[in-house]
Amino acid sequence: MIEAVSLTKRYGNTVAVDNLSFSVKPGKVTGFLGPNGAGKSTTMRMALGLDNPTSGQIRIDGKIYQDLKYPLRKVGALVDPRWVHPNRSARAHLAWMARSNRIQAKRIDEVLDAVGLTAVAGKRVGGFSLGMSQRLGIASALLGDPEILMFDEPVNGLDPEGILWIRNLMHRLADEGRTVFVSSHLLSEMALTASELVVIGRGKLISQSTTDEFVARASDDAVRVRSPHLQRLRGALTDAGATVHEVDDAIIVSGMDSANIGETAAAHNVVLHELSPQQGSLEQAFMQITGDSVQYHSDLDEAPGQVLASGTN
Repeated sequence: MIEAVSLTKRYGNTVAVDNLSFSVKPGKVTGFLGPNGAGKSTTMRMALGLDNPTSGQIRIDGKIYQDLKYPLRKVGALVDPRWVHPNRSARAHLAWMARSNRIQAKRIDEVLDAVGLTAVAGKRVGGFSLGMSQRLGIASALLGDPEILMFDEPVNGLDPEGILWIRNLMHRLADEGRTVFVSSHLLSEMALTASELVVIGRGKLISQSTTDEFVARASDDAVRVRSPHLQRLRGALTDAGATVHEVDDAIIVSGMDSANIGETAAAHNVVLHELSPQQGSLEQAFMQITGDSVQYHSDLDEAPGQVLASGTN
């Protein structure tokens, strides 16, 4: 279990993480989402002892990372896939990590095989592509067979087959009862991978819930309706206070639920061919809920031909 308690990190006058509290439980894949500059990477770095909190704590099974005797056996992490000496081979890199935490040497071959790098285990890491570096980083995270895994943008540089592979890997790790905490900007992928979400903005907690609850909370009450008498129905629904938009051979109705739409149609002798509530996407929910927390914007509408960006992640 990962638990942040009143976690705060300041860099001079800048507050990167602001009194943040959340928990990540075992047996599930928990997504860590937020706009650029929200504090996700800083939070993960504090969890791994790479940055010290200004105040508060983030604990791994009740302990801070520095107090873990053999940390790789408790928590495995992928934060920066390029953090490897370029002249070392993949096998040599894993070997020194294994020795530092008294992990048996046979485990090196097991994780190399698990991530598909056996054939290049003896090659210099400096010649690896980003996708291969990601796989080596994941092998490093798996090396100690840890109970807790943290992945920061693990699908960067992976092809579609690699993305499917890491998604299935995370599901399998969670099914084994491990704690899996993963950040990503690919919201469509998070929708398929994470069953729980921790969402932050400007260093503060915005939401902690299941993925379905997060999407449902942000989705408008919209219903897709098809009928051979759309114009008659549209007038009746508008008169009843609903908002109606035409989409191809259907209308999208908001401000009225399916039951009331059906009753209105019946009262006006309108035959219905479809009456289906519309489910929003994770991307739509994320944009709606985090809109006020976006720190860095680009606006092409206000300045055509120019990208107005105030910063990077």
